Amino acid sequence: MDPYGYNNLSPLDKKKNQESKEMVDESTIEMIESKQEAVEIEQSNEEQDLIETGSIQDSWFEHITELRKQLMKSTIVFVTLFIAVFSTINFWFPFISRGHNLVILGPLEVIKVYTSISLTLSLGLSLPFICHFLWQFAKPGLYEKEQKFIGLFSPIMLLLFLIGLAFGYFVVNPMSYHFLVSLGEMNFDIMITASDYINFLIMTTVPIGLLFELPIVAMFLSSIDLLTSHTMKNIRRWSYVILAVVSALITPPDFISQLLILIPMIGLYEISIYIVRKSEEKRSTNSPITEEAH
Repeated sequence: MDPYGYNNLSPLDKKKNQESKEMVDESTIEMIESKQEAVEIEQSNEEQDLIETGSIQDSWFEHITELRKQLMKSTIVFVTLFIAVFSTINFWFPFISRGHNLVILGPLEVIKVYTSISLTLSLGLSLPFICHFLWQFAKPGLYEKEQKFIGLFSPIMLLLFLIGLAFGYFVVNPMSYHFLVSLGEMNFDIMITASDYINFLIMTTVPIGLLFELPIVAMFLSSIDLLTSHTMKNIRRWSYVILAVVSALITPPDFISQLLILIPMIGLYEISIYIVRKSEEKRSTNSPITEEAH
């Protein structure tokens, strides 16, 4: 007969039961702690995702705000210059008309002519400011090489654009104008409207100013390793054909005007090859491999 009774346990069995109970309690506690850790890790990951998402949204908001700021500044400069140019148009318009006898076909054409020429001049005068504002916006997102290039050659870009405008105003426009007018006088009575003359003047000046940026474009493509002087030499003939097509598209339909544009463009292309080759030689001289060899 059991001395401890049927339902009673010996001290040794009680000790074993106690130990097993403690082991079960410990395992239960560990499971609970592991679940709590998993929940905490999941919560921390969710918080991190929310933080990253919020930072991305804040970054986009900052970029949009900065772009809006620079565009507002550009708009203010452009509108201010437009008001100044339009209000003083009677003083400088004789330099635009060059003393030609121009006619208008209606009262609204006066506003159209004044507005178109004022917009063109205002855009040209505000272009340096607009480029500076856009440069301030794009600068943080550019590579160091691109920042140095644009910061260094922005004044040269403006200078080349002004040289192109001057070349169109003093050379291309008067020569092509007199050639076309003398050609028409053989069979027609010439009567030129102010609107047509202003459009002709813009067409023979602004595109030429843009084409004079060719050396800067070539240098930029070379600085980011997209163009070499060897490549420019190999495609020289095709480049001349493209320049001839472009000069035909942006100038009046006469051979003289096209030739007046094509010859400087070919010269600028050859200058671009020379500048790119010199920049390549300079980079190869300053490269680390060359310095170690010395």
